[in-house]
Amino acid sequence: MQVTSVNFEFFRKNALKAEAAGIAFAFVADGLYINEKSIPHFLNRFEPLTILSALAAVTSKIGLAGTVSTSYSDPFTIARQFASLDLLSGGRAGWNAVTTPLEGTAKNYSRNHPEHALRYEIADEYLEVIKGLWDSWDDDAFVRNRETGQFFDRTKLHTLGHKGRFFQVEGPLNIQRSPQGQPVVFQAGSSDAGIGLAGKHADAVFTNSASLEKNQTFLKRVKQSAVAQGRSAADVKIFPGIGPIVGETQEEAEAKYDVIRNLITIEEALAYLGRFFDHHDFSVYPLDEPFPDLGDIGKNSFRSTTDRIKRRAKEKNQTLREAALEAATPREGFIGTPDKVADEIIRWVEHDAADGFILGFPVIAEGLDDFIRLVIPVLQRRGYFDPHLDGATLRDHLGLPFRESVYARGESGSDKAIA
Repeated sequence: MQVTSVNFEFFRKNALKAEAAGIAFAFVADGLYINEKSIPHFLNRFEPLTILSALAAVTSKIGLAGTVSTSYSDPFTIARQFASLDLLSGGRAGWNAVTTPLEGTAKNYSRNHPEHALRYEIADEYLEVIKGLWDSWDDDAFVRNRETGQFFDRTKLHTLGHKGRFFQVEGPLNIQRSPQGQPVVFQAGSSDAGIGLAGKHADAVFTNSASLEKNQTFLKRVKQSAVAQGRSAADVKIFPGIGPIVGETQEEAEAKYDVIRNLITIEEALAYLGRFFDHHDFSVYPLDEPFPDLGDIGKNSFRSTTDRIKRRAKEKNQTLREAALEAATPREGFIGTPDKVADEIIRWVEHDAADGFILGFPVIAEGLDDFIRLVIPVLQRRGYFDPHLDGATLRDHLGLPFRESVYARGESGSDKAIA
């Protein structure tokens, strides 16, 4: 039997199912380092741009977003690849720009792993370069005039000429502008550096804040950061990650959660926890004693996540076993009947804790089916979900404007192309 994580038919069926339901985009995460203790589905999975390109051929409306690292790739190549995906899909591409926290990744790329602050400095310049490359051509640069023999207007081609601290990229990009101006840029960092990067560059931000109140604070900080960078607060959307578990009754939903929790062994939970701490080996600690003092372990990894795990363990006086199981199978407020889950989603939106949500189901096929069948109709009746993807592009689906070129805004010159 083919493994689900590399089964195209599994991806195709669920993408089409989500598209038919009116879900805005499908998202493929990624990682560049594994070891024998990695989470099972991380051991064998597609590279995001490859599977997204395949999905572009079998879908027509749903957005297609994937993760690529700014620390372990080159901006010219990634600019080409996402511009190509955007054209192949008719303007449905999105890029989740991550800085890659796991130190082991460096062993696969013949380089040293940059520390946390440096990763974000690299990412800032990387994003400036890639957005400049996406503006290499004006929207109407390719005239294709058969009568005159003119293929393109030379005045509408712009060379980047970037010479920075980390990148020297001449340009221009050898592919036309996106149907949506530029592919949607997602970002997921929740540290101070991540919030600064999001405010400057991101169209949408993924977050895993555990409560409505914490996400209210996060949303406010990101939007304030955007305004400080000369953008509008509406220019960046906040999408918390949630894992709804839905049942016809509360008891049915609770039973589903218990089944999922019981599927996770303590060894798997420790491995999952360890990933956030740069694959630290938690098996060396006593399980039923207080969560260990880790000192600086994980400070250069998933910093905001590791800080939250340590803080919650201290506040709740958790043992290592309790902290690991909570990390692997978090107990959220999105477990219950369709009305209860819909109520919680609406509460977050109405209280400025979210602009939308990224759905990550513990059991993808079953969870997606339940959400589409049970929760979406409730949200639709209450006016919080439109099942019709009427727009053509991912920006349309997310309520984001067409991304004008810096040159169309009158900011001519290669030095302005990355401003």
